[in-house]
Amino acid sequence: MVEQQLTSLLEQMTLDEKIAQLLQLAGPFYKGSKDNGEITGPMAEMGITLDEIENSGSVLGVSGAEDVIRIQEEYLKTNRLGIPLLFMADVVHGYQTIFPVPLAIGCSWDLELAEKSAEIAAKEAAVSGVHVTFAPMVDLVRDSRWGRVMESTGEDPYLNSEFARAFVRGFQGENLKEDTFKVAACVKHFAAYGAPEGGRDYNTVNMSERQLRESYLPAYKAALDEGCEMVMTSFNTVDGIPSSGNKWLMRDLLRGEWKFDGVVISDWGAVKELIPHGVAEDEREAAAKSILAGVDIEMMTACYVKNLKQLVETNEVDEAMIDEAVLRILQLKQKLGLFENPYRGANEKLEREVIMSKEHRQISRELATKSVVLLKNDHVLPLKKEQKIALIGPFGVSGDILGPWSWRGSKDEAVPLSEGLLQKTSDLTIEKGCEIETVTEEQLEAAVKSAQDADIIVLALGEDSEMSGEAGCRADIRLPESQLVLVSRLKQLGKPMVAVLFNGRPLDLHGVIDQTDAVLEAWYPGTEGGAAVADILFGDVNPSGKLTMSFPYSVGQVPVYYNCFNTGRPKLNPEVKERYLSQYLDIPNEPLLPFGFGLSYTSFRYHDFILSSDILTSDSSLTLSVMVTNTGEVAGDEVVQLYIRDLSGEVVRPIKELKAYEKVTLQPGESKEVTFTITEEQLRYYHSDLTFASDQGSFEAYIGPDSQNVTSFSFKLLK
Repeated sequence: MVEQQLTSLLEQMTLDEKIAQLLQLAGPFYKGSKDNGEITGPMAEMGITLDEIENSGSVLGVSGAEDVIRIQEEYLKTNRLGIPLLFMADVVHGYQTIFPVPLAIGCSWDLELAEKSAEIAAKEAAVSGVHVTFAPMVDLVRDSRWGRVMESTGEDPYLNSEFARAFVRGFQGENLKEDTFKVAACVKHFAAYGAPEGGRDYNTVNMSERQLRESYLPAYKAALDEGCEMVMTSFNTVDGIPSSGNKWLMRDLLRGEWKFDGVVISDWGAVKELIPHGVAEDEREAAAKSILAGVDIEMMTACYVKNLKQLVETNEVDEAMIDEAVLRILQLKQKLGLFENPYRGANEKLEREVIMSKEHRQISRELATKSVVLLKNDHVLPLKKEQKIALIGPFGVSGDILGPWSWRGSKDEAVPLSEGLLQKTSDLTIEKGCEIETVTEEQLEAAVKSAQDADIIVLALGEDSEMSGEAGCRADIRLPESQLVLVSRLKQLGKPMVAVLFNGRPLDLHGVIDQTDAVLEAWYPGTEGGAAVADILFGDVNPSGKLTMSFPYSVGQVPVYYNCFNTGRPKLNPEVKERYLSQYLDIPNEPLLPFGFGLSYTSFRYHDFILSSDILTSDSSLTLSVMVTNTGEVAGDEVVQLYIRDLSGEVVRPIKELKAYEKVTLQPGESKEVTFTITEEQLRYYHSDLTFASDQGSFEAYIGPDSQNVTSFSFKLLK
């Protein structure tokens, strides 16, 4: 169907039919669903009519080829113009083969594997009838109290942008119409959802436009530059106006400045939420503000279908705005080939062959091993085959290692740590030791008894998956007290202890990192998580993950992040005691573990640095090279990181900004030269008048294995 045919189709639609295209409903509303259109509870209270359902444009939360085909068939029997439904779903880090959560994927610093994970997720979703995934989420995150940090790739604008592009490439491919193993991507949450006050979900976001543009917008823009088909609005305010009613954000910036011509969808219920936000008196005003701001699809509230017709009839909303929104939706359906094949991709036979295939599980395992970050190791890892191991903790035999947004993932199909370890050794005793948030004396005594004859204790600790993700915000980001009590009791045995953490956020690690000999951050590692962690623990894979979000020393520091501003009274030396500086009296300023940090079973030496020149001009470039040598006894991967600081800007500049990185694999004794190119373009930033440019003057470049442990070099930009 060509553009002229879409326009002709639009002209045939009644106003009611057009407005219904802007409505997205959950699966139970539709004939052919498991509920077969029998609506009860809160959904019934929406007051949606049968006519509105039969003309609605899209469905969320339905998958499975059989269900999708049946719903589409029933729908097309009654839709007057034969316009097919779009099926959308939250396929965030895997469909049924679950990959590590995105924060963990970020810690792999592996764009190729990240893209591959999205490609596999798209394939499994597509054969199950899904057309659009609500991913990637690219919100910049700096506050680990916020539960949804697990859904982002971290605190750095550059790295988030690179992952945003990789995920979009993986989900969408090059031709959605021809490649029915791909799905359309929807970047979210536009905008700045990752900066809620107090780390509390759905809460107010308050920042300058300059900070918004510099730190928070780049990753959304990168996703769109890669061709992302959809944008989802965020729940929060942007400059005092909720995103779903924010004309500047969507009409002026997204469509005007960025030239985005795809579909904009609200998050669940966000149009109606303009009322409690306090910018709309009722659903009628909420509908007007959202359509005028540029929201094309309203998800799971009925403000549009109940009010837009009257708003058009009273000339408060121009019907042309509704036409624009409907045409964009029709264009997306056309890009997906739904007019020719409304059952696009859905195939029960392929579902059985593709989903959870051996290949997909192997990629999940590989990515999980690369996402694990070794935080501490006092010569106790890797484990030895001859050691007697006691596996103790609430996550030892748990399948709750998939993490939030593992929609179709099965905890029963996940490989728990116990199973992974048993693939490596038979000399293993297993004891729970405590529940995730409670403990009894009997459990502690059983744990001690289990550990008494062991050579080493492996502690499987962490957060229940409900403790992070959407609405999973925590003011106390330590492990639950029950688990800290378990660690303390086992410490009294005087045996080596390794803590393996399954969680969705950077934690306050006091009570763990100071009590154990090694700490492995496994995050929520996905379907093959237990096998992947066992690979790391036994040294079959050398850990190479590096943190993409700082671990705070205390919750009192957050938000804490590496690319912060200096102050007029910086504390430059942590050892010096001086009162009138920007500092805490009771804790350090620095995070416990910085951005970019991660240990290995080998060691790397950085040496023979060469800066090609100390002068950079607009039409030239510099190179900064370093030799990296594996000085240990096993092969390993190292992420070499380049940071730059503008020493004197028109506005205050961050103390460091990641500008490039390279991941190198080195055999024992092997050396490789890593060379970075520095250009004037990398030095540009948003000035006070929002112009994007560089300033001549002095700069520092830094190379190192993380954001703190670096070697610096000076150069000047002359213009």
